Amino acid sequence: MADKSRKQDRQALLEELRNKQRSTNRRRALLIAGVGGVIAATIIGFAVYGVLHERAQEKAFDDLPLDDIGAAASTCGEITTQQTDGSHEHPSIKTQITYDTAPPAYGPHWSQPNVAPAPFGTKFYTEKDRPELEALVHNLEHGYTILWYDDSVADSDQLDEVRGIAEKFRGDNPNFKFIAAPWTADDESESGSFPDGMHLALSHWAVSGSGDSDTDKERGVYQYCGEPSGAAVKEFMSQYPYSDSPEPNAA
Repeated sequence: MADKSRKQDRQALLEELRNKQRSTNRRRALLIAGVGGVIAATIIGFAVYGVLHERAQEKAFDDLPLDDIGAAASTCGEITTQQTDGSHEHPSIKTQITYDTAPPAYGPHWSQPNVAPAPFGTKFYTEKDRPELEALVHNLEHGYTILWYDDSVADSDQLDEVRGIAEKFRGDNPNFKFIAAPWTADDESESGSFPDGMHLALSHWAVSGSGDSDTDKERGVYQYCGEPSGAAVKEFMSQYPYSDSPEPNAA
């Protein structure tokens, strides 16, 4: 009888230990699930906040005309032009091209559907989604004006003004051939930086210069700015519209 009693005691002890282990496992599982839920909720919360914040910033400029966004046009320097190298070459998209100006306004570039030129519908890029320079130069050939902004703008509240400017060019009108894109640290290391005190640049590929041939008339057009200025963009694009380009009727 004593052996039977001891055996029953051991079984009872083992069962108690199993119950405690199951209870511990359940608590651990609930804790893990709870922590995971908090992390997931936090991630979703940040994502939702980011979207709502971006939309709120866009709406802040909805009722403003283009030339009221950002600083006055006087924040920008004089418009300058440079004769192009006459190249409209389309090398393979595997070919990396180094441009001699910061930013580029003309030159050889990639040509591939859905890659180069970048799509008409996208007006604003960040460093995460910006097409390669070789693609954007093809946009310039088609009459686009590009507003380039450096890292100091990308890391400041001025980026909202750049986005607000870009949003003014939504729509199917060919006059809205505009892109805002970052000029990154990698671009600076290859092609140079903007002049001192200037953190944005406008560039355009024009054909309205003087010369004996069409190629001689082509000009890269540049204007550098200290701050985002919708007024400067408006003036620049009025002087150098999409129609003043090598291939204005291309998409």
